[in-house]
Amino acid sequence: MTTRVERSIDVGVPVSTAYNQWTQFEEFPHFMAGVEEVRQLGDRRLLWVARIAGVRREWDATVLEQVPDEKVAWAATDGVTNAGAVYFQRIDADRTRVLLCLEYEPDGLAEKAADRLHVVARQAEADLERFKSYLEARGTETGAWRGSIGAGRGVGTPGVALAGADGDADAVG
Repeated sequence: MTTRVERSIDVGVPVSTAYNQWTQFEEFPHFMAGVEEVRQLGDRRLLWVARIAGVRREWDATVLEQVPDEKVAWAATDGVTNAGAVYFQRIDADRTRVLLCLEYEPDGLAEKAADRLHVVARQAEADLERFKSYLEARGTETGAWRGSIGAGRGVGTPGVALAGADGDADAVG
């Protein structure tokens, strides 16, 4: 059973500031509840450690497409089955809409029960609220990565069909 979550929030910072902060993956535990660690293993590879429905889980993910000030798309390559994208839309000079699109497959009884209660959807919404508060309180990003990955490949919003793949961007599209 696959579940899709879409949530958005308007953040009171320029689009480049919101995007730049999102590229600081190792900062995610500061605003994502349940995320214990994100370790960047390269431009495209990430190791995640999180608690999902009270269970500690680890997974690797690959960034499939990253376009400055527009989007970051990923898919898990092993562990927790998930994929998605975060989109950044300029509202005006000082406001940005951040749209999170996530698809995942709950595993085990606890995760399936949490899924039926829409725990991940509520968590995504709360995480976006914390991202907004975190960034607006600072007023600036903690860092930035302005490189592109797979730009123009048209990955769109990856679904779990790409999760578990070897992370080879050439296999996408």
